[in-house]
Amino acid sequence: MMHIAIHLLLLGVLPPLLLGVIIKTKALFAGRVGAPVLQPYFDLIKLFQKESVFSRTTSWVFRAGPVVALASTALAALLVPLGNHKAPFSFSGDLILFAYLLGLGRFFMASAALDTGSAFEGMGAAREVTFACLAEPALFLGFLVIAKLSGALSLTAMLTGSHLAEWQVAGASLLLVLASWFIVLLAENARIPFDDPNTHLELTMIHEVMVLDHGGPALGMIAYAAALKLFLFGALVVRVALPLATGNAWADWGIFVAAMLLLAVAIGAVESTMARLRLMHIPHLLVAACVLSTFGIFLLVN
Repeated sequence: MMHIAIHLLLLGVLPPLLLGVIIKTKALFAGRVGAPVLQPYFDLIKLFQKESVFSRTTSWVFRAGPVVALASTALAALLVPLGNHKAPFSFSGDLILFAYLLGLGRFFMASAALDTGSAFEGMGAAREVTFACLAEPALFLGFLVIAKLSGALSLTAMLTGSHLAEWQVAGASLLLVLASWFIVLLAENARIPFDDPNTHLELTMIHEVMVLDHGGPALGMIAYAAALKLFLFGALVVRVALPLATGNAWADWGIFVAAMLLLAVAIGAVESTMARLRLMHIPHLLVAACVLSTFGIFLLVN
């Protein structure tokens, strides 16, 4: 039961910290002091202390969007093993449930954007689901590679234990999957070069445009769900990149947390050294992610 308690604690505490590390890294690259690492926590507290304001033209769909997005992401988080420990819920085929719980949250957020009746938010929703259609195949193709190597269809069986031998046998395939999933991580979480979470330029906004009419606790739920989603995709990348099992539970937790913070620094470095892609070029990079995972499968079966 202890590992489940730590699992839940990390889900509650660590996601906003990753955002803080990314923001701090970008500030250091720009030669600025930047906001405190704990600033995302302060922002969430401020949002949850405000009152909610809803347009009279919206329906229950608009109000349900943030709730479903947070609930579905939280449920998906219970399927992902952290720190080389079993996930609270695990069964054969749970990787499909994981992907489509995230898809459910995306569907309700896009529906909430359309429910406002704003053509601007409808444009953002259309972009969001279009690019997701290209990101999901890359995620599933990567799952196929790891499922083939582990001989299992459960995320816990696929991502826990020491898999250093698999790197020796199929290192090229796993490296391609890592590259593919890192691209998916950036795309699914609206990070540069796909989107800029800080932009307000209407012609380039994707995810942020869908939440312009939300405020207060609703926006807080959206912000935390986004941080949690980043944390989950980061956990997948970390477990593939560092398939270590020290035999000491606390050491495994420590390695996982340190690796997640290093991943946040890497994301901040990428965002500081790359420019945002033109909208028409985004599908090209997502198709490249699919191709990388596909080549990983070909190398594995041949």
